Amino acid sequence: MPQISQAGRLNSSALVVPDLYVEIVSPQALTLNGVPSNVIGLVGVASWGPVGRPVVLGSMAQFQLAFGTPGARRYDLGSACACAVQQGATAFCCVRVSDGTDQAATYALLYNTATGSYPVLLTALYSGSAGNTISVQFGAGAKAGTWRLTLQTAGLLPEVFDNLGAAGGAASVWSDLVAAVNFGQGPTRGPSQLCVATAGQATTTTPVAVVNQTLLNGSDGIAGVTAASLVGQDAAIRNGMYALRGQGCAIAMLADCDDPTQWTVQAAFGEAEGCYMILTGPSGDTIADAIAVKQSSGLDSYACKLMFGDWLYWYDPSSGRTRLVSPQAFVAGRLANLSVEQSSLNKSLASIIGSQRSGLVSSGQSATYSTAELQTLFENGIDVVCNPAPGGAYWAVRGGFNTASSNTVSGDNYTRLTNYIAQTLSLGMGAYVGSVINANLLSNIRSTLLNYLSTLLGQGILGSVDGSVPYAVVCDATNNPQARTALGYVQADVQVRYQGINERFLVNLQGGQNVAVAVTQNS
Repeated sequence: MPQISQAGRLNSSALVVPDLYVEIVSPQALTLNGVPSNVIGLVGVASWGPVGRPVVLGSMAQFQLAFGTPGARRYDLGSACACAVQQGATAFCCVRVSDGTDQAATYALLYNTATGSYPVLLTALYSGSAGNTISVQFGAGAKAGTWRLTLQTAGLLPEVFDNLGAAGGAASVWSDLVAAVNFGQGPTRGPSQLCVATAGQATTTTPVAVVNQTLLNGSDGIAGVTAASLVGQDAAIRNGMYALRGQGCAIAMLADCDDPTQWTVQAAFGEAEGCYMILTGPSGDTIADAIAVKQSSGLDSYACKLMFGDWLYWYDPSSGRTRLVSPQAFVAGRLANLSVEQSSLNKSLASIIGSQRSGLVSSGQSATYSTAELQTLFENGIDVVCNPAPGGAYWAVRGGFNTASSNTVSGDNYTRLTNYIAQTLSLGMGAYVGSVINANLLSNIRSTLLNYLSTLLGQGILGSVDGSVPYAVVCDATNNPQARTALGYVQADVQVRYQGINERFLVNLQGGQNVAVAVTQNS
């Protein structure tokens, strides 16, 4: 009887019975899809949500459901997310940190002040002050003799657990309530997304009149948060920055983390993860201090972009206040909204209404950076957001480079494009591991790489001024001799020439009454 199988699942050397064997062979050369290049990793403090666990989201509405409303405070996760969203960013991986003193809000239902007992304790699902806004309503249910619990907070539909105690008796009410809150009520009412319930000591207490109360004593645990807290621990249970490992973040920032002792740690993380780390100097910094601190820190890495500590004025739509925030999120959001071959240089930034250097726009001040000041910052690998930009009177990143001292790797485009290509190859080329080494394998590897690079050329991510092909791949017997392949090694040598960034635009103008103009077809 004929047999059909997938390629590689039939041992052709063990066939004895005469028959027809059909193998379905997939295309030999893989097709590589580029990894997402717009995911921003954010680390900071919040008033709700899991601590130390990465949460993926794509908008401020989703952020507020996951972590609560942004706050006017240092290291605030929500403020960073909001600034990045206003630059067009749409993909985030957020990690909340605390100092360990954060508390979940609670409410002991029908608490007896005389005995200190209660039938049920309701505890907010997460720690944080946002839990203090969860309202608890407990009263008569839809059916006679039953009770209803309603949990509600701003921005979410009420969670209604009805007909509790239908089996009769006080104990039935409390056991039903704990089960309903923790596990839901059948297919139509899932478990609570706001609270967990725990049975107390007075489970025989008879329900009484209507209760209308909010949970109490939730706290954020942010007073002791430091830059080291944002960096976190790369332990068995990761937290802080290290919780972003393996999350596919193309760009990352620790909100308002201006401690230079943590810069090289972030650089090492960025290099290991293929992630562009956006750093910042302290608020109100001076150029001289910024240069001295950067040099003493030992920071010299293509994986980091250091923004000068000229913090920006921003109107916070959540609080309706104008606030001073670090430039990190503006830069991260703009980079995430650019293709990987692009630089942040001269790209306009939205929602900035002033800076410490220039003051608020409404103040009428117009202090700008001199050419000498910009040159001093740029020569030392420090970028800055300012107004005006080369293209006009708007706020923009003025340099477009990372902290590397070598000009060959110092552009935003080098970091972004190198990480993009490396991550794509890392995720896609591993399929060839374990294959038999022969001419067919080498040909397939070379074909896969060439097809991928050709796609980048077609997308405009790669290109050249003269129209020549800006890449080459060698994977054949010349770089895979028998002595190496016999040991299990296969090597592919890939060369890619990136497109340059127009940083210094020269226009030669010759004018005058005696100028002879030669008109050609190209003119």
